[in-house]
Amino acid sequence: MLLRLLAALWLACLAAPVAAPLAAALPGLVTEQAEPEPTPTATGALSDERDPQADSRIATRLRDIYAEVEAFSGVEVAVNQGVVRLTGSAPSQEAIDDAGAIAARFDVVTVENEIARDTSLEGTADIVTALIDRLRAAAGMLPLIGVAVLIGLAILLVGYLLASLRFLWRLVTPNDFLADLVASAIRFIAIIFAAVIALDIIGATALLGAVLGGAGVIGIALGFAMRDTVENYVASLMLSLRQPFRANDLVKIDAFEGRVVRLTSRATVLMTLEGNHLRIPNSAVFKAVIVNFTRNPQRRFDFTLGVDADDDATAAAELGRTTLEALPFMLAEPAPEARIVEVGDSTVVIRFLGWIDQRETDWFKAQSVAIPAVKTALEDAGFGLPEPIYRLRFDPRSASLPFENIAGRDAGATPTARPRAAATPQPTDVAPRNEIDDMVEEERDSSEQKQDLLDHRRPVE
Repeated sequence: MLLRLLAALWLACLAAPVAAPLAAALPGLVTEQAEPEPTPTATGALSDERDPQADSRIATRLRDIYAEVEAFSGVEVAVNQGVVRLTGSAPSQEAIDDAGAIAARFDVVTVENEIARDTSLEGTADIVTALIDRLRAAAGMLPLIGVAVLIGLAILLVGYLLASLRFLWRLVTPNDFLADLVASAIRFIAIIFAAVIALDIIGATALLGAVLGGAGVIGIALGFAMRDTVENYVASLMLSLRQPFRANDLVKIDAFEGRVVRLTSRATVLMTLEGNHLRIPNSAVFKAVIVNFTRNPQRRFDFTLGVDADDDATAAAELGRTTLEALPFMLAEPAPEARIVEVGDSTVVIRFLGWIDQRETDWFKAQSVAIPAVKTALEDAGFGLPEPIYRLRFDPRSASLPFENIAGRDAGATPTARPRAAATPQPTDVAPRNEIDDMVEEERDSSEQKQDLLDHRRPVE
């Protein structure tokens, strides 16, 4: 018995710590299951009961309100089960919207706005009356408008005075073209600033926003439409800053060659070697490959001759080089050269190179004198300058063709003597010709010279 009692006490001690939390938790669980939370009701739900007199009171109140406003005098009101139906007419869409907004402020289910706009003559008279009222209000603002105009004109005057200080902008900018661009920018900023201040004074900021927004859209559209023009204008600015050539320089711009007459804000004017005017858009000039033949007074010409394959090509090259050195207009440094460049079908091709000073010698004349001089020297020395030789082969099928003995027929013919130069060649004039230079200078002296953007005071790129 004693053992059973001790065992029971021991089990009770073990169960006590677990029983207390279970006892505390079970009442709560029971309570939660026994008392469920009430389901919340939806907010804004319509009631199932309505005052029968509410529709009449709302309709009477709306009629009294609309009767006090002239624009709502033609509006009719009907209310049934909390639904407001507006009919009739109003002079403008704004009045129609205002009438619906007033009705929606009452405790109603919905508003059916069926008001039509009044297009009768009486409605037109109301519009004319409203317009006259606005004109009267504008007339009352005439003093304020006058002050805004005077302030705007004062801003414009200051802006145009600043823009007229060309001597100042020419001092701070690299050239006249950029100075004119700065002056134009100042005038444009003055116009915008004057308009903003004037409209802000009279309280027309909404109009100002609309104008600026429209101007921005128009500017974007014009930018896309006049993309080539804008690109050409920017290229003119860059060329005026870079100065890639001087006036009267002999240049080659892509495939066009001539002497520079002037650089304008739209195009580069060249005079071709035939005496023709050539205008190249500055956008094309800015992106083109430009070869300036005038920058370096020393210029090289070259030509090729072919000697017989059986001859000594090295001796022929040396003879031609010596002949070039003997010409009085050739420069000693860099010295003339002769290069064996190719072995052709029947000849060995030799390229001869020589340098001249363009300030004293015309490039085309020097080349025209050097080619026959070298050719004659080679022929006098016994070197052959053969024409292309072709070997013909006939198969048995061509044996029946009536070939004549052309060699036998012409055997007794006397060969025609070829014309040869005199033993002592006469000196040839190779001085540069200045007729194109004179035409360019005469052109630059014309009235269009003031448009030239080339400035000899600035370094050439």
